Amino acid sequence: MQILINILEQGLIFSIAALGVYITYKILDFPDLSVDGTFPLGAAVAAACIVRGINPFFASALALISGCLGGLITGILHVKFKITNLMSGILVMIGLYSVNLRIMTKANIPLFGTSTVFSEGIEPLIIISAFFVIVKLILDLFLNTKLGFLLKAAGDNEQLVTSLGVSKNRVKIIGLMLSNGFVALSGAIMAQQQGFADIGMGTGIVVMGLAAVILGESILKRVKVIKLSTKVVFGAVIYKAVVALALQVGLEPTDLKLITALIVVAALALNNSSISFKAFKKAKFS
Repeated sequence: MQILINILEQGLIFSIAALGVYITYKILDFPDLSVDGTFPLGAAVAAACIVRGINPFFASALALISGCLGGLITGILHVKFKITNLMSGILVMIGLYSVNLRIMTKANIPLFGTSTVFSEGIEPLIIISAFFVIVKLILDLFLNTKLGFLLKAAGDNEQLVTSLGVSKNRVKIIGLMLSNGFVALSGAIMAQQQGFADIGMGTGIVVMGLAAVILGESILKRVKVIKLSTKVVFGAVIYKAVVALALQVGLEPTDLKLITALIVVAALALNNSSISFKAFKKAKFS
């Protein structure tokens, strides 16, 4: 039972980051690698604030803001300096490594014995669920606003946004800020849940988030009544469950990156198989 609770806790924390990746990859069609830097940025900011006696909830809010600033820099590099989206993310990711070290002053900050969001005597799963629900509601409500529709349009048809008299570049920057803010918040919660912030904890976050997006979309592809953002959350929990199962059967923690790669391959193969099967049926009965 404890294993299932741990999977759900980790899955819900990670789903916040996965929702951030969902914004850039599925809505904006922007391969943003800066999330590998903003995840540990959120952890670093929260940990550095907490060890200095700052309220952990306020520290988590500062982590979210720091992630938004990271997304802002990525957006400026892309829209103002005309650097490609992929390179903009890589540059911010590399730069944030040094920034995170500056914030933390060392490679690892332990949080044992400090006051975190989990020190209130409430079950961790309840607190994590509260953070997740707030983020999910904010995203769903935002996507139903005028700006949210413009964000979707910017990923599908930039000319449409421009024809409406709205700056597509501004919309992109807002999307990147929101995405990286969610990712940084996820990093802040993860650091407090694990009891430490580490400089390398963001490695592969973009791939893991993409795995969650692909998994959720592939497994629940035929379920039309569920929003895609909800499918992403489902994919994040499934991803963490598969990783936990792999560790339970005896694989080493050092194999996690390989496991992630295999999960992505399996999800992509599942998606492609579904498409191929539909094409086969059309060809057969036409």
